[in-house]
This record gives sequence, C-alpha cells and structure tokens, in this order.
Amino acid sequence: MTTLTLPGIADIRAAAIRLSGLIVETPLIESQELNKRFGGRILFKPETLQRTGSFKFRGAHNKLSSLSEEERSRGVVAFSSGNHAQGVAASAAMFGVKAVIAMPADAPAMKIGNVRRMGAEVVPFDRFRDDRMSVVRPYLDKGMVLVPPFDDPAIIAGQGTIGLELVRQARALGVSLDAVIVPCGGGGLTSGISVAVKDASPGTAVWAVEPEHFDDTRRSLAAGARVSNEPGYSSICDAILTAEPGAITFEINRRNLAGAIAVSDKATAQAMRDAMAHLKLVVEPGGCVGLAALSSGGIELAGKCVAVVLSGGNVDFGTYAEIMAAA
Repeated sequence: MTTLTLPGIADIRAAAIRLSGLIVETPLIESQELNKRFGGRILFKPETLQRTGSFKFRGAHNKLSSLSEEERSRGVVAFSSGNHAQGVAASAAMFGVKAVIAMPADAPAMKIGNVRRMGAEVVPFDRFRDDRMSVVRPYLDKGMVLVPPFDDPAIIAGQGTIGLELVRQARALGVSLDAVIVPCGGGGLTSGISVAVKDASPGTAVWAVEPEHFDDTRRSLAAGARVSNEPGYSSICDAILTAEPGAITFEINRRNLAGAIAVSDKATAQAMRDAMAHLKLVVEPGGCVGLAALSSGGIELAGKCVAVVLSGGNVDFGTYAEIMAAA
C-alpha cells in the first residue's frame, strides 16, 4: 500500500514565504444585501482578482519553486481545463522554462488563448474520450516534469495559503469564522484551505461545493472511499469537472471537511448574477458554486459568520453575457 505524503501547516507557511510579493493578497468583501438575504455575515474571498484570474497561480508557482534547477531545465507539462493551465504557464514564463499544457478542446477560448499568450504550448484533447495521462505521457517520456492540477503536496500547500489569509483577515475584522465554503473539483483547494483553517481555528467548519452530477467528493465522503462520477453528464462549471477526488486530497478532506454540497447549474448561474449585482465581480461558473451553496439550505447561516471563496473569474464573454441576459 502506497504511503501518501500529506502537506501540513508548515508546508503552507513555507509556500506563503515563496509566494510573498508574487501573489495578490485578495481582500475579504461583503454585501449588506446578501447578508440580509442569508441572515448572517458573509465574507467573500475573490480569487478572481488573483494573478491569472484564479487561485491556481498559488499552487502552480509553489510547485515550480519546489523543483530543482535541473528539473525546471527539462520543462514542465500539465493537463487542465484552463485555470491550472494559466497558473502553470505564468509560472513557467517567470522561471524561463518550457511548458506544455494538455487542455480539453471544449475549454473556454479565453483560457486557451491566455495560455498561448503566456508562451506555453497547448495540446488539445477530448475531455470525455481521452485519458489525460496518455496525452501527456510522450512529454514525460522526454523528461519533462509533471505539474499536477491538484493531487500534489506542493500544489495543495500553495492553495492552502488562501486559508492563512482568510483566518488572518477575519481576525483583523474582529470576527471568528463559523464556516468556510470552497469550490471543489479534485479537492486541492478545499484540502489546502482546510489544513490552514483547522490549524488556526479547529471549530470552523469547512464545506466543499461541487456541481450536480460531478459531486464525487460528496459521494466519496459518504462512501468512505474515493468514487468516480457517472459518465454522460455536463455542466457549465468547466473549471471543476473532475472524474474523481485525488488520493492525497481525499485523505485530507475526509479528515477535515464538515461535508460537501452539490449545486445545480441554474443555482450557479443565479449566483453569478448575484456576484455581479451585489459584489460587482465577474465570477466564472466553477468559481461561483460556493455562493450558490448559500441558497441550498445545507449550511446553517442564520447569525453566523461565513467565508465564501470565489475561486476564479476566467469566463468567456459570450457565456457570461448569456448568463447575465437570462436574469
């Protein structure tokens, strides 16, 4: 049986040092209208304002920073629907190393274009038919280093820096967080944040949120073991459509999470409109599921102080316009 290497709070603090001066310490913001609607104090952490438009730069840069110069000289390869791809491409450009990114052919054109503009080579594949590791295998055989999207200690530690910021910023406001709500794909963001939050505030509940039919973490928590999503479904939440939780991320999440909630595309689209109307933020579908979960009834909000991570804002103009126009 393989022994998993689980990142701890020391790894997250080390990542914060590596990322200091390179990342945006995104603020906590709130809307009195949304506070009134949900009956509690809701603090939003807009990683939409982060470098490359999502939280993914944190983990990608921490991973590349942890590589040796010899490893970086061989170049890096990754697979991603777009946000991790942009984080890897930006980090590789900063280190001056070659990057190859396998991306689903149906990924938003904005994300594909951004990756290419950052200097990375894009290799398209079919999200539903192709095996991602098979797509990148030729590059690994050439000696390039894999930068996984979520199931890696350095990636998780980088994402966990959000948790450090959350707790510190909440304390500066004079509040204690009753819960933290986080979008979840493969689980790297939720696991990293949960380690940091639970270290500083063990009583704070951490919740994962996933799209309907892609709720592999929710079902895995219920089963006590990793389970895969059933094929044949689609969602507007392209950034967080993963087949199953990671081995490392699930091990952390099963220990730390209060639970996971699945939200519909309809609820997510409404949350995007709420983010625009009340927070004045453009949030992509996968980045907005945490806000959508506030209306689910699955998390106690009355009289509570809750933080919601808005994980990314990289959405195509046409898609965003359609969702806004449907209001």
